[in-house]
Amino acid sequence: MARAIMLQGTGSDVGKTVLVAGLCRAAKKRGLKVRPFKPQNMSNNAAVADIPGDTSKSGGEIGRAQWLQAIACGVAPSVHMNPVLLKPQTDIGAQVIVQGKVFGEARARDYQALKARLMDAVLDSWGKVGEGADLVVVEGAGSPAEINLRSRDIANMGFATRADVPVVLVGDIDRGGVIASVAGTHLILPEEDRRMIVGYLINKFRGDVSLFDDGLKAIEKFTGWRCFGVVPWLKAAARLPSEDSVVLERLASGEARALKVAVPMLGRIANFDDLDPLKAEPQVEVVFVPPGKPLPADAGLVVIPGSKSTIGDLIRFRENGWDRDLAAHRKRGGHVVGICGGFQMLGRRVRDPDGIEGSVTEAEGLGLLDIETVMEPEKTVRNVSARSVQFDLPLEGYEIHLGRTSGPDTMRPSAIINGVADGAISADGKVSGTYMHGLFGADAFRGKFLESLGIKGAGIDYRADVERALDDVAAELESHLDCDAIFGLAR
Repeated sequence: MARAIMLQGTGSDVGKTVLVAGLCRAAKKRGLKVRPFKPQNMSNNAAVADIPGDTSKSGGEIGRAQWLQAIACGVAPSVHMNPVLLKPQTDIGAQVIVQGKVFGEARARDYQALKARLMDAVLDSWGKVGEGADLVVVEGAGSPAEINLRSRDIANMGFATRADVPVVLVGDIDRGGVIASVAGTHLILPEEDRRMIVGYLINKFRGDVSLFDDGLKAIEKFTGWRCFGVVPWLKAAARLPSEDSVVLERLASGEARALKVAVPMLGRIANFDDLDPLKAEPQVEVVFVPPGKPLPADAGLVVIPGSKSTIGDLIRFRENGWDRDLAAHRKRGGHVVGICGGFQMLGRRVRDPDGIEGSVTEAEGLGLLDIETVMEPEKTVRNVSARSVQFDLPLEGYEIHLGRTSGPDTMRPSAIINGVADGAISADGKVSGTYMHGLFGADAFRGKFLESLGIKGAGIDYRADVERALDDVAAELESHLDCDAIFGLAR
């Protein structure tokens, strides 16, 4: 079995995902065969990964974060890197993905009772992910200090104690109260869990780190734990795909650029990192529009992203008045792209006769494409290579969706996937939709598409920029953390 080290946070969104990715890249640069692992993730940003031993052409779902961490390791993503994925569908319930496949749906309370059964899958994947590796870097979820959930935990200390993996605690100084959060975690953890922690690090520090020297002394006094370092605010992290929609709440519009792209923040937005390649273009400004705010009138392009609850988000779309904003945008000659659930919303109607998404089984669409969608129980999950019909250029991405779409506008497909037409384009060519995520990741296509909107010289090498960002993050961690000590404590 490979040696392993685990990062757990004093709370959610303390930066564990980027730190794990950076440590994975740092270990890879040292010549180690390294793999990422996250026992349980909760996110509607999913990726398609290999299912080892599965001879079918379909894949399985894992969190997008583990997909990024696999890239940092220089290996193909596997479903065993994230054996349990929760995809929220309502405020109190989620779809449960186990080892890449849909296991079922569960309300939050029911899921707590289900966890004991899922630990077997977690430990099975744990045994497989380390095969042939020198090191596994594990990411926790939420906080180990949620002691009210400890008895059934599979994501933090419940896993660490079962798998005997030492833990580095991560505190986020940017949110304030980091001394209390680290010391408080030490105080309330039971001894069995506390002894798993070999030290801590402080993340997202801004300014002169020497000003926190007394803070480090205070934490040592309260906990006795060693500090592995203080990590500054990592600017390169902004060039990496974001894992969780919580980050959208903090996104602000940047400086005005040649093209403004408006993206409505759907309640169950999914795979919004489809927009990252556009955000990386120097001439493009991507604006995520929160509920209650109108779609900006000066946007040249509106992108309706994926959704984990198409009908529910379609209803909220109208309640926000975005349907009127979108109609006005079209009258001004604006362009619209719908991806996956966003594509379904652009049609005349969405029907869900089996109630897969919930109690509302039918909704009127936005009517910008002459298509209709019927939800079906079988989910399509696969990586794909395709070709743009409009520009005759290669595309590469993935599909994760329910539903079958038909109608006159599908006779003008937006892409050909494995010889089969996908998506639809309006008669005037200004509205298009596709089931393929990753559409804008194809550099040549993105350049031509933006050129059709009046933006010349676009088409940066986005994947190379992600690789450079991972290298930059790894270099920062090597400068500010005692990585030798962290890797040396892995067991």
